[in-house]
Amino acid sequence: MRESMEFDVVIVGAGPSGLSAACRLMQQAQAAEQDLTVCVVEKGSEVGAHILSGAIVEPRALNELFPDWKEQGAPLNTPVTEDQLFLLKNEEKAQKLPNLVVPKTMHNHGNYIASLGNLCRWLAEQAEQLGVEIFPGFAAAEILYHEDGSVKGIATGDMGISEAGEQKDSYMPGMELHAKYSLFAEGCRGHLGKELYAKFDLDADADAQHYGIGIKELWDIDPAQHEPGLVLHGSGWPLEKDTSGGFFLYHTENNQVVVGLIVDLNYANPHLSLFDEFQRLKHHPVLKQYLDGGKRVSYGARAIAKGGFNALPKMTFPGGLVIGCNAGTLNFAKIKGTHTAMKSGMLAAESVFEAITGGCEGGKELTGFTDRFKDSWLYDELYRTRNFGPAMHKFGPMLGGAFNFVDQNLFGGKLPITLRDNHVDYAQLKPADQFTPINYPKPDGKLSFDKLSSVFLSNTNHEEDQPCHLKLSDADLPLNKNLPLYAEPAQRYCPAGVYEVVEDEQGSRFQINSQNCLHCKTCDIKDPAQNITWVTPEGGGGPNYPNM
Repeated sequence: MRESMEFDVVIVGAGPSGLSAACRLMQQAQAAEQDLTVCVVEKGSEVGAHILSGAIVEPRALNELFPDWKEQGAPLNTPVTEDQLFLLKNEEKAQKLPNLVVPKTMHNHGNYIASLGNLCRWLAEQAEQLGVEIFPGFAAAEILYHEDGSVKGIATGDMGISEAGEQKDSYMPGMELHAKYSLFAEGCRGHLGKELYAKFDLDADADAQHYGIGIKELWDIDPAQHEPGLVLHGSGWPLEKDTSGGFFLYHTENNQVVVGLIVDLNYANPHLSLFDEFQRLKHHPVLKQYLDGGKRVSYGARAIAKGGFNALPKMTFPGGLVIGCNAGTLNFAKIKGTHTAMKSGMLAAESVFEAITGGCEGGKELTGFTDRFKDSWLYDELYRTRNFGPAMHKFGPMLGGAFNFVDQNLFGGKLPITLRDNHVDYAQLKPADQFTPINYPKPDGKLSFDKLSSVFLSNTNHEEDQPCHLKLSDADLPLNKNLPLYAEPAQRYCPAGVYEVVEDEQGSRFQINSQNCLHCKTCDIKDPAQNITWVTPEGGGGPNYPNM
């Protein structure tokens, strides 16, 4: 029998949307002199442990939530000073694009280069000062429902279960957290969010969601090469012409840069290794000039939802809301999701508080949220950029970029047409025999590295004797279907070496090294048979990112 606790609001996930919702709820409660109980559960060992983003932060939502954030010490210390955009033509050559032809959405004047993990740590401090209870190290493993089907709350996962499913000496049952309203802010491809989408048919009227994977490293570099506030973006090499994506390199504080590659997960070539594409990217002179002689400090990866406005689901259901990147609020035209996630959380908080102060005992659907969202700058911003992703997918980086320049710079996102892309990402993978295997160069240990040393830098750790959190619907399918047809692409789309096809005396076997998992969710998204389901492991497991 699990114990239970009662709250007015339970929030799943201590990311920018969940923490902004928590802060806004308590701000309203204090202004109205009303008691309100709010708790946030976070599967990471600490707030920020699982947070990974570029990140350039547009402060619009933060300005609204905490107008005095500078005085309060929010960790936004590096304003953007210059934008540079490149088209990498091959491994040596690049063309720098003039600012005049860059879509306005890519201009970063007034924004800040920051660690989103550290911003979330700061937001958590503000939330706790306002009276929010935050429980890090506890994974929301199950949604609880009332008899009428409305959401009742969540249950945290049991601790101390062995791989065989038996209770160990350290066994501790999960806790039920009941609430009038539950907000699901798990980030991209949240596993409880997937359940809510299916149960309440939230995406019935939405276009197919699209995803990318972002792989990122933090580097200490030579102070002589450091230009605080310099922002580099680019596309082209090393990605093939039918594989879309782009790189970033941001000069942050303390003689550090962050460098990363985003690859759209609608790519066709199963031989593509996302990790190795990123490693060879760093050898290009545009990036190498800053990284040469530097030291890699951290590594990580995370999927991003980039379908934008057209792929937005219905965010309300009886008893709660799905918010932030769990709902896909990222603005891919800006390559930014922090301010949009925060605003969605704030709008959710206002709808929830209005319902509770109006006497609602919970379980109802907050239909008023939809009107509040449609009247907000968040809706307007996402609507204006609705064509950006579909244009790049339909027309490629050159023609798509030209369309987006016209749409964004000349028409402000108000062209009287809406482009759509309803091709599901995983279904775009083609058989391996249609492509030549890619021979990636060996890492040099200076600019490029192997997967295992990279995972080590992510501080990833899981209790080894626990049930595998990467569930196969059909355990035979990887070898019987994915291997002969696609050369088992999980070996290459996973950026952490979780999946291997091992050859030994008994023959081939499919091995899952779940202790390596970065919780990026790429396998849940890209597996061509949709055979892999990511569920939450024991709370506290996974990466522990510093300054990412």
